[in-house]
Amino acid sequence: MSTDAPSAGGGATAESSPADTPFFSDPDEFPAPARGRRVRRTLISLVVLALVLALVVGGGLWFLTDRYAGNVDRVADVFEGLDESARPAPATPEQSAAEEPITFLLVGSDTRSELQPGETPDGRSDAIMLARFSADRQHAQLISIPRDSWVDIPGHGRNKINASYAFGGPPLLVQTVEQLTQVRVDHYLAIDFDGLIQVTDDLGGVDVVVAETTTNGPYTFPAGSNHLNGDQARWYLGQRYGLPGGDFDRVRRQQQYLQAMFGKLFSSNTFTDPRRLDAVLLAVTSAVKIDDTLGNGDILSLAYSLRNVRPESVDFFTAPVLGTGTEGESSVVYLDAVSCERMWAYLRSDSLAPNADEFSEQSLPDVPR
Repeated sequence: MSTDAPSAGGGATAESSPADTPFFSDPDEFPAPARGRRVRRTLISLVVLALVLALVVGGGLWFLTDRYAGNVDRVADVFEGLDESARPAPATPEQSAAEEPITFLLVGSDTRSELQPGETPDGRSDAIMLARFSADRQHAQLISIPRDSWVDIPGHGRNKINASYAFGGPPLLVQTVEQLTQVRVDHYLAIDFDGLIQVTDDLGGVDVVVAETTTNGPYTFPAGSNHLNGDQARWYLGQRYGLPGGDFDRVRRQQQYLQAMFGKLFSSNTFTDPRRLDAVLLAVTSAVKIDDTLGNGDILSLAYSLRNVRPESVDFFTAPVLGTGTEGESSVVYLDAVSCERMWAYLRSDSLAPNADEFSEQSLPDVPR
């Protein structure tokens, strides 16, 4: 696998896959006896294949579970100390739904942008997102909550939402988000953005589109399409100064990067290259930590249930805000309580996807700054 990629100014290269070729040609091309022999050979081959699969499926399933799900670290006791009676009720799917909606709280490690001479970006946990997978397992929504959102933190008064992690770790962050949204968090997922940078290289780079030329660290990202390797992506995600929306634009870049990365992951070139796919899956699983209520088999089962979710069926939003201000010496973000409650209500009833147009101003633009 190659980790080399064009410079940040390189244009995106369109990828193409070979046209599908039918397994069987027109049956009229063959005489009847020949067709009969072909059918028998095909049936025999299928029977042999079925027997082989029956023999290895147990070991193969164990291998896949151990190799990928077993590569995911666990975060202990995320939900252990929470008062169950005070938590929001589970989401209410339609009666016809075979599954229940599932909600993850994603905590990502941003890359630093306030750098001193000689320093390079590193990670810190301050990207907060709610990820909802719908009951039909066909759609997903990812909502970023600005890290400077001024909210009530249980037992600590009002403060920035990311302070809840400093005060009480994952359990208090879950409690704070649930209190804010009244959306029940089913699972907790910590993302190491620096770890996902490795995924960028394993994928051969990802393409993002930039609205205006910007510069951060050693790289310039010209307006238009940019092909990013891992190091370029680190600086691209870490930029805040020089962007009109500051942290808001950085949140959009995070969302755009995730969209581009998973779009590349689902491309035919990745799934038809076993070595690349294996490297990518190992890199992704090593870059995340999940709460310990999900066992390896649970992860594999959940991943299989989400097999029909595609990048184009994922909607990205930022929680509605009224504006920014100061509290003491801190710059904070004030959420729009009315619009937020409408968004949270749709999320609670698993109906945000069909009502996504109401939040067009909060959705990820086609070309972020």
